[in-house]
Amino acid sequence: MSEEIKFSIIIPVYNRPDEMKELLDSLSGQTFKDFELVVVEDGSSIKSEELCDSYRDRINISYFYKQNEGPSIGRNYGLARAKGNYFLFFDSDCILPAHYMETIHRELTDNFVDCYGGPDGAMDDFSDFQKAVSYAMTSFFTTGGIRGGKQQVHKFHPRSFNLGFSKAVYENTGGFPVTTMHPGEDMVFAIEVIKRGFETRLVHDAYVFHKRRISFKKFYKQVFGFGKTRYIISKHYPETFKIFFLFPSLFAIGTIGAIVLGIAVHRIFAFPVLLYAFLVFADALTKSKSFAIAIKALAASFVQLFAYGIGFMDAIWKHKVLGQDEFGVFGKGFYE
Repeated sequence: MSEEIKFSIIIPVYNRPDEMKELLDSLSGQTFKDFELVVVEDGSSIKSEELCDSYRDRINISYFYKQNEGPSIGRNYGLARAKGNYFLFFDSDCILPAHYMETIHRELTDNFVDCYGGPDGAMDDFSDFQKAVSYAMTSFFTTGGIRGGKQQVHKFHPRSFNLGFSKAVYENTGGFPVTTMHPGEDMVFAIEVIKRGFETRLVHDAYVFHKRRISFKKFYKQVFGFGKTRYIISKHYPETFKIFFLFPSLFAIGTIGAIVLGIAVHRIFAFPVLLYAFLVFADALTKSKSFAIAIKALAASFVQLFAYGIGFMDAIWKHKVLGQDEFGVFGKGFYE
């Protein structure tokens, strides 16, 4: 990139001023401070405007309020009003380490890339549940470690909880797909960026701390949505389908079958499930050094795999059997 990089951070927020305070605290504490922050309040009934105003002496911040239309459209609203030439996105429940902006400025200055993403994890002061959910979302035994910073052999697909892209990408794509589908709209964006010839990169040191959901019920609902939209995206972009997308569904079916056979026929049939549970627990215990976190991480791992697998199967059933089109996306492209 020949011109000087000017960063615009864009944050859509919906009824989460408490989370926003932690994010704003972390942004105000950055060692590299040459950036603007664009906050887009997406029709919240609990607004963050006063909170944002209280940080104006520490952050170059602009606040906008709009009707509720979802995070994808909210990000595009912020893009249209941003003044920079490189745009960064985080979820409102993320916290940035103090070196984040300095790290990404150095990375892009030394080795520019049009689109990057970074991993996420848990802070030491997160609750045991948050650390357990973080384990389930980043572990090799659940997601293959892709959200924890593991580089895959295929093209890297950044996610919107920790994402940046250039003005050239914005001008080429028009931003995020204009759809009510969520989650999954950021994956569609990443696919389109790669299809249009832009390079993407995982920047390991540009990590964020992600607080995620605060109950198993909310966590299940979130991951169920991941599984559902993964099927929808695979129908639109069949070239992106990977066989391991089926593993959570097979895991859910196999686990139920193994337990039933273990009870009805012989306990040996339940051995694979018990072995998997032992490996997850042992790995979580090794990483966390906490028995309580390891137990919760084991539960969160099963919730994560079952929710994703059931969400994927639910989308297949509704589309193929019931003929439903929940988001109105099967008959058209996301960028049409």
